[in-house]
Amino acid sequence: MIPGDIPLPIILTWLFVFGAVVGSFLNVCIYRIPQHERLWDQLTGLNYPPSSCPFCKKRILAVDNIPILGWLILAGRCRFCRHGIPIRYALIEFFNGLLWVVLYVMIVPEGFHAKVETSALYSPLGALAQPGLSHAQQIWLVNAEYLYYLILAEALLVATFIDFDLMIIPDGVTIPGMVLGLAGAFVLGAPTLWPAWFFAAHELNGLQAVLPSGLHWLINLPEQISWMNAHPHWHGLISSFVGLLIGGGTVWIVRILGHWAFQREAMGFGDVILMAMIGSFLGWQASLMVFFLVAPLCALLAAVVTLTFRSTREIPFGPYLSIAALMVLLFWNPYFSRFETFFSRGPLLPIVFLLMGGLFAPLLVLIRLIKRALGFQEEILVSEEWTSADQLSFFANKEERDSRPAMQPTSWPGVASGQGTSHTDRWRGSR
Repeated sequence: MIPGDIPLPIILTWLFVFGAVVGSFLNVCIYRIPQHERLWDQLTGLNYPPSSCPFCKKRILAVDNIPILGWLILAGRCRFCRHGIPIRYALIEFFNGLLWVVLYVMIVPEGFHAKVETSALYSPLGALAQPGLSHAQQIWLVNAEYLYYLILAEALLVATFIDFDLMIIPDGVTIPGMVLGLAGAFVLGAPTLWPAWFFAAHELNGLQAVLPSGLHWLINLPEQISWMNAHPHWHGLISSFVGLLIGGGTVWIVRILGHWAFQREAMGFGDVILMAMIGSFLGWQASLMVFFLVAPLCALLAAVVTLTFRSTREIPFGPYLSIAALMVLLFWNPYFSRFETFFSRGPLLPIVFLLMGGLFAPLLVLIRLIKRALGFQEEILVSEEWTSADQLSFFANKEERDSRPAMQPTSWPGVASGQGTSHTDRWRGSR
């Protein structure tokens, strides 16, 4: 739906090409961002040094960097040392191009005269329904929202593959995405999927009788809509910020409760920041559905499929949060917006969530007791103590250790830092 009504096949072809080109850069992000611990180093390390073969160290030629085709022309091998190049690089480029196409088809209605109400993002209280917008303005706005959510999709893709590889989600992926989510919401004016918190009409009379007169504005629907229409940009920023707080805060609370119940880390802090980023784009209602409804179903299905050949009980939850966020985004209008009735409970919702949280904690304890009754062994985390024997061993092996060439860390430094073992590792000379 671009002025001039460019034929859809041409639009989709170019989107696939651009998506594949950006996918080549995403491969760089997936490879380089986890190599650094600090956020600034993660970001500045993306453009230097130039891409080179990790085996022969020779710089990759520009012709070999053509997305998808470069890998096919080289038959999956380095031009110089003939070492194999994983096909994953070409697949990420291909699927990223496909992602650009799918998002466009679902978000942007086809044809210059198409109605924006058919978009997967349309909400009667969102940016596309602002009063006074002409049809042409709605057309440009829905394309701008496509680019906005494309940023989220790219960040989710990078986070997914890093989490699959290393079971970490670096800040270099989520923090910039979070900032862009807030900034884009302010510029576009409430692009979140359901940018409001209203009451069901049949509950208003009872609440008016209970609330003091000075708080009646909280449940005055016309006044809320009037304010949102008068200040769309501030409304967008507030909606995005509330989504960030509730998205990240919910995971943080579950993380604390899980650690308390199981005496081990239930979720990584990277998942907290990832969910906060998702909330800044999708809003607080959609982020709750992502975390409590769609992501657990995706993780459960994947766990059942891979149960027979997995050697560890830990699974990265970030990829399933990412998949769930994309599913909610693409199918919000036809399916997930039907939860509007539940999210129209206004201030009653915190009470509902507190009750759910009160039931969640004993449920975790019950699961722990059931596992113990069934004979499952619990992993006991013992904090290591630096003893005098360790001190003697350190000085005894210092000369030999200093004579060895420096070795690179076997994993991202943030893993040991998150486990609280980085200083002990350095004392013992393993890093």
